[in-house]
Amino acid sequence: MRRRLIALAGVGACLGLAFGIRLLTGSDVVDSSGALAQNSGTALYASMIYAGVFVLAPSSRPAVAAGLAIAFCWLIELFQLTGIPADLSARSLLARLALGVTFDPKDLLWYAIGVLPLLAIHSALLRLRRRS
Repeated sequence: MRRRLIALAGVGACLGLAFGIRLLTGSDVVDSSGALAQNSGTALYASMIYAGVFVLAPSSRPAVAAGLAIAFCWLIELFQLTGIPADLSARSLLARLALGVTFDPKDLLWYAIGVLPLLAIHSALLRLRRRS
């Protein structure tokens, strides 16, 4: 239960940070036209998915969670090529936030940038904990 709560706090922190960056840059919460809002939002979305893996499966290994998070994000990004997310996003703010609108190949890299540092930190903390 404790792991799930920590992971849920991580999800909330990622969301809060992403929305905070957009508000501090003068953007609307759903406006990601600026590079900082776009790239940080993409990376933080992936970070949130990484934390979300631990909400659903708290005993997951960090490398497995990282792989799942990146794969999920890439699938969502590729799904945007179908046009379905754009249609749904035109009708729903939640769909826009969850699915995005249009495919951007740069996002594939930003997802990894959002997850890999968390994987490194998480793995290092687990190694330190095992040594103690």
